[in-house]
Amino acid sequence: MLNKGGHTVPAGTYWNLANGERVDLEKGGVLPGSAQEMYIKAPAAMAIAAGPVLGLIFAVFLPFIGIAMTLGLVVRKVAEGVASAAAGSVSFGWRPIEAYLAGRKRKKEAREKKSDKVK
Repeated sequence: MLNKGGHTVPAGTYWNLANGERVDLEKGGVLPGSAQEMYIKAPAAMAIAAGPVLGLIFAVFLPFIGIAMTLGLVVRKVAEGVASAAAGSVSFGWRPIEAYLAGRKRKKEAREKKSDKVK
């Protein structure tokens, strides 16, 4: 029932499990692709009948998928907040984006002189 790419197979309809590609072989032949690709031999009617069944399975599990994705998002956001808070409390004051080309100490001295004049 399962065949790999590159193998010689009898006539029939084969479905690639990875991408859903359909291969019709009127006579026996070689399946396209590498040995990593898996094909299942199934008539078109069987593949069409499998569609509603797969849709039903998806519809049944969709609420659980939504809950799992929501919980994953909440956990990720909480973890990012905790990591951000931890990183903020551990920082050491080096700010490579600030240049202070005029000199930080000179500005501080100027502010002190200005505050002394106001008093």
